[in-house]
Amino acid sequence: MKALVLERKGELSLRDYNIEEQLGPHDVRIDLRTVGVCGSDVHYYEHGSIGQFVVREPMILGHEASGVITEVGSEVDNLQVGDRVCMEPGIPDPNSRPTRLGLYNLDPAVRFWATPPVHGILRPSVVHPAAFTFKLPETVSYAEGAMVEPLAVGMHAANKAKIKPGDVAVVIGAGPIGMVTALAALAGGCASVIMSDVAQPKLDLAAKLGPITPVNVAKQSLTEVVMDLTDNWGADIIFECSGNEKAAADVFAPLAPAGCVVYVGMPMNPISFDVVAAQVKEARIETIFRYAHVYPKALALMGSGQLNVKPLITDTFGFEDSIKAFDYAAHMPPTSVKVQIEVAKD
Repeated sequence: MKALVLERKGELSLRDYNIEEQLGPHDVRIDLRTVGVCGSDVHYYEHGSIGQFVVREPMILGHEASGVITEVGSEVDNLQVGDRVCMEPGIPDPNSRPTRLGLYNLDPAVRFWATPPVHGILRPSVVHPAAFTFKLPETVSYAEGAMVEPLAVGMHAANKAKIKPGDVAVVIGAGPIGMVTALAALAGGCASVIMSDVAQPKLDLAAKLGPITPVNVAKQSLTEVVMDLTDNWGADIIFECSGNEKAAADVFAPLAPAGCVVYVGMPMNPISFDVVAAQVKEARIETIFRYAHVYPKALALMGSGQLNVKPLITDTFGFEDSIKAFDYAAHMPPTSVKVQIEVAKD
């Protein structure tokens, strides 16, 4: 089948690639429709590795996906041919201790699409466990379905924050993950969100998504704005989504006493951590790694219309233009948020 293959760092090709996938009794076969371009995909393209995960041989990219089921295994009874679906890209070991404890996102043996040496899904079809395949509501398009994977990150962060109705949250970073985290925080009960970035077009878009106050930190002090909007109390929750080392180190200044900091973005280098600044506010600190148990609720929110990801889909390319899509994603203008590739149409 034709696939988008990362041959090595900095080299992509759209070519035939032989993958034989047998349909097991608990599996489904899915024809891909839409695949999002994630920052990790672009990072592998540009750098050839992320931490311990190194591209040592050709690898198909892509893990944010939706499609239609074309075949079901003999033991699958909750899905059928023709169902429109999205898929969790990570398959854990069902016998591992983390999985048995319900922490399957922390299973070190998880097989995650487009993470070496596991192939991704920028190709016509894939076989996937039915347990990690979810039917799309009728009102949710394939493009929106491919957004459930990044949205799941924001949903997981909102869950870890333990939002209380009426909370005020800060989201640092207006990239795709920052945007979906803001949406998840509002859906989870936050009364308002204050979002910071240096890209004004992204902040302008964020301001249209709901009760979100944009702060361009190239021109304004985030802490001063937060204190002004909260009667000098601070934000109940800080979601650090930028991965910027300085931003990640400065999260406690705008935080309210007994507030919560959730580290979502991943800095490329270690950050300084002001323990005393956290202690004097008795800050609760949470971290996340991917997500677990959130796809059904994310889809329910999208299906009900309470959470709208459509404005975040700013650029769409055809499958034949996949290489162009990655080059665009690697140097995105500030007006762009999420790049998607339409693998096929119904």
